[in-house]
Amino acid sequence: MSVLDIQNLSKSFGAVRVSQNVSLSVEAKKCHALIGPNGAGKTTLIHQISGVLTPDAGRIRLDGQDITAFPMWRRAQAGLGRTFQISSTLASFSVLENVALAAQAKAGSSMRFFGRAAAETGLNRKASDILARVGLADRAGILAADLSHGERRLLELGIALAGGPKFLLLDEPMAGLGRVESERLTDILADLRREIPMLLVEHDMDAIFRLADAVTVLVDGVVVARGTPDEVRNDPAARAAYLGEDFE
Repeated sequence: MSVLDIQNLSKSFGAVRVSQNVSLSVEAKKCHALIGPNGAGKTTLIHQISGVLTPDAGRIRLDGQDITAFPMWRRAQAGLGRTFQISSTLASFSVLENVALAAQAKAGSSMRFFGRAAAETGLNRKASDILARVGLADRAGILAADLSHGERRLLELGIALAGGPKFLLLDEPMAGLGRVESERLTDILADLRREIPMLLVEHDMDAIFRLADAVTVLVDGVVVARGTPDEVRNDPAARAAYLGEDFE
């Protein structure tokens, strides 16, 4: 059974249709990539899945549960984790505290808003384990504001993992990264993908073709191609719409 199942999702802003009967599914231990040119409607689709936007029509199911009408917090409780195009962390908190607070929010271990989560032994241990997983163990004590852009991307992934997600939405995680940083993040996602299924929106085609089990190509809110990476790589519609005739 699919962990994430989207059926005929549609969304319009006035006369502009940004999602037109979009359907896709992601099975357990799989990475599904969503690609397309700028303005194709990829982030709008992610917003509908995460609950930022309400679709006009269609259904979203997570692990068999219909979450179409759920607010964002209920989707998070149901196991939906997300990273964003623009990195969002608590700059004045330490790296460890950022992750511990996310774990605290999931566990409900304290009623104190922004309590000293990192001082709680269980949360501290969990946060430390997650930081080791994303390669930030040696940065635990510094402020998030002092991280490099690439490190903030890793921290954001760690924050998402602290919620214990059943599924990850990754919205251009490689944006703004250099080659070395992109390869580092790709290595981490490659390790995670067999544990946590994910929908990956990304322009870095090297990462896409390394990570993805399936690819959907979106153009003007419409699915124009789908299949395995090799199938999409050789699909005339995909090449014409996004990959280019010279793509290899």
